[in-house]
Amino acid sequence: MASIKDVAAAAGVSVATVSRVLNDHPSVSDNARTRVLAAVAALGYRPNAVARSLRTDQTRTLGLVISDVLNPYFTELARSVEEAARALGYSVIIGNADERPELQDHHVRTLLDRRIDGLLVSPTDGGSPLMLEAARGGTPMVFVDRWIPGVDVPVVRSDGRAAVRDLVAHLHGLGHRRLAIIAGPAATTTGSERVRAFREALAEYGVPLPEAYIGQGDFQAESGRRVTEGFLDLPEPPEVIFAADNLMALGALDAVRARGLRVPDDVALAAFDDIPWFVHTDPPVTAIAQPTGELGRAAVRALADLIEGRPWQSVTLPARLVVRRSCGANPDQNVQNRSQS
Repeated sequence: MASIKDVAAAAGVSVATVSRVLNDHPSVSDNARTRVLAAVAALGYRPNAVARSLRTDQTRTLGLVISDVLNPYFTELARSVEEAARALGYSVIIGNADERPELQDHHVRTLLDRRIDGLLVSPTDGGSPLMLEAARGGTPMVFVDRWIPGVDVPVVRSDGRAAVRDLVAHLHGLGHRRLAIIAGPAATTTGSERVRAFREALAEYGVPLPEAYIGQGDFQAESGRRVTEGFLDLPEPPEVIFAADNLMALGALDAVRARGLRVPDDVALAAFDDIPWFVHTDPPVTAIAQPTGELGRAAVRALADLIEGRPWQSVTLPARLVVRRSCGANPDQNVQNRSQS
């Protein structure tokens, strides 16, 4: 493997000149810069990133801690983050919290030890002392999708309230009155926010949300299955089950089918977080879609602004309702993608 000394010898310049070229220093002549870059290309020289980070105090590396890598929403989010970061010259190290606060903190601690330039996190809860310490201690940090209230860092998220109102209007128009929700963890902002939005939307139509119709899930499929079994055992089961994320919706679908019931004939099903699989289920699932790719790109831009000392701002983007057949509607007779603002 070629060294910086080999490049200097091939270009006929000093090691210091090679270093200045690689760090884009303006004091190098055009002729010397051309010779150095030609030698770098010919020798296949790659700068030592660790050594460079010691000199510049930057590693050009970002950390991303996501809540659950098996959730297609977070998989797509991670992909968009990686692509946007690469376009700005950053690499990304990803940690999967698996919806476990202790695993989240393990990844955060490991990433900080590796001297990353900044951190993107979708918090599994709002009470992690390590997360609060990192945010308040000056680590460039952006919360994406979920956030910790009261922590003064950029938050990049979608607002699903209008889309939830559209969903409830759609269900009410179909004649449904007994609507239940599989909620996410109350310790997460998205878990509590989606239940509140659903309750408020139902109230606009004078439809109550009994406690028996609120099932506590954990954003994973098994909890969706378990909560749905409880709903179906009620003396008066709900007509509609709204799962507050896609994996819980898939668990709910499994539970309905295990009882020999049909969607939407026996019970309707809707979900927050649209995924490509939903168009392939039978019937296709009505869902609220988040602008996942845009969220990932906006989060990287906000973090780069923080790292590079530019003014930053939080970003909130609208979610939208996608009507399919799982609630009893023919989507050709309904307006899809309704919530555009």
